[in-house]
Amino acid sequence: MPKDTPVYYATGRRKESTARVYVRSGNGQFLVNKRTLDEYFDRETSKMVIKQPLALTEMLGKVDIFVNVAGGGLTGQAGAIRHGVSRALTQIDGDYRAILKNAGFLTRDARMKERKKYGQPGARKRFQFSKR
Repeated sequence: MPKDTPVYYATGRRKESTARVYVRSGNGQFLVNKRTLDEYFDRETSKMVIKQPLALTEMLGKVDIFVNVAGGGLTGQAGAIRHGVSRALTQIDGDYRAILKNAGFLTRDARMKERKKYGQPGARKRFQFSKR
């Protein structure tokens, strides 16, 4: 990354995934873990989810985005990237905050896997009950 353009950094999270997002002005380059978006994500829905904040703020093709993402699955990682991109866009222009907040892109999705409890086979499942 050249030093002349300011770089905006934000962290996005969803489920077990954490995405570190770096945004700078450019021509629309998108790298996820040093691979292009198409190489990293197979599903079109994942790519669409990631591009939603950019489309909403009309910044698609105007910024370069570099992402380091780890943990969880591909869907969780896509959600984490969307969260991080949204947070970084609010740093670029404060007017984007209201737009992204109304769309729900700045809200951290707090749903997590429930832990397994002792005395039972899973998080909710119970061993079969027998009266005798």
